[in-house]
Amino acid sequence: MPALPSLGGRRRRNTQRFTAPPPASLADYVVDCAVYVDGTRLPGRWTHTQAVGEVRRRGEGFVWIGLHEPDADQIQGIAETFGLHELAVEDAVHAHQRPKLERYEDTLFMVLKTVRYVEHESPTTASEIVETGEIMAFLGTDFIVTVRHGEHSGLARLRQELDADPERLAMGPAAVLHAIADTAVDSYLAVSSAIEDDIDEIETNVFAPRSVISAEQIYLMKREVLELRRAVAPLATPLRRLAEGYTRLVPDDVRSYFRDVEDHLARVAEQVAGFDELLTTLVNATLAKITLQQNTDMRKITAWAAMIAVPTAVAGIYGMNFDFMPELHWKFGYPLIALVIVTGCLVIYRVFRKNKWL
Repeated sequence: MPALPSLGGRRRRNTQRFTAPPPASLADYVVDCAVYVDGTRLPGRWTHTQAVGEVRRRGEGFVWIGLHEPDADQIQGIAETFGLHELAVEDAVHAHQRPKLERYEDTLFMVLKTVRYVEHESPTTASEIVETGEIMAFLGTDFIVTVRHGEHSGLARLRQELDADPERLAMGPAAVLHAIADTAVDSYLAVSSAIEDDIDEIETNVFAPRSVISAEQIYLMKREVLELRRAVAPLATPLRRLAEGYTRLVPDDVRSYFRDVEDHLARVAEQVAGFDELLTTLVNATLAKITLQQNTDMRKITAWAAMIAVPTAVAGIYGMNFDFMPELHWKFGYPLIALVIVTGCLVIYRVFRKNKWL
């Protein structure tokens, strides 16, 4: 009797080893982590635990850590270290939030929309004009944690500018929050200026004689303006609250800066509201222009149908095969009827031409 194969050997042959993927490196989602004391960035590379430990050991300064699209597991350690509220952390991870300002005990959570103008050859052929992203900021007494969503909302240049301005950073993490808000609102101004040029071009095309423009392109522009409006309008309340002393985390000398940002935002909001009204007017003008063109086409079709009706009616009458028809057996009957048809068509053509139907 042949020996049976070893069951243990069969198990060894069918066993597969599954290894969990390595955890993400901090560099994958931590863009930068820095310690600032008296407005000056301390040298060296820091982890978030080392950075907050250094600040609290010194009893002065603050930490600025920037994250880019972290998931729930990646942000968990940072949230525990800085004591961030779980609801705010959930909002920061999932994004797609409206601009807002919320207070959780001794921490502020602020959401801002970032916008970018998408370059294109012409607004009448573009499929996208405004691209949006988000920046979330957690503000504490000795830290600010920024979470970015979107590729165009980088803060590297802003950090470099602030690093070169220690006097500004000496006002604390609230100064960083102001700089972020100011940068976002400045981008709104730039985008609204570019959109204004696009709307001017569309307006010129709409009211130009014999121009052809689709109402769909104006609807697309209205959609992009609405996207910008969703970023601008809800931010007014958070900026007003920060300027009016909503929390002690924003010192008095920083509030005046937020008032300036609020003024700039109000100007952008007025521009965006004007864009929406103007585009509504352009839509109505385009639809009226299309309706007028359709009426003109219908008049032309009606005029040609009226001329075609003359020979059709005569041919219908003479096609009924009666014995006693006018001039039926006359030698010149056919030429006479043909002359009558041509004369009738010419008279009708002249009438329609005089009334500008043709």
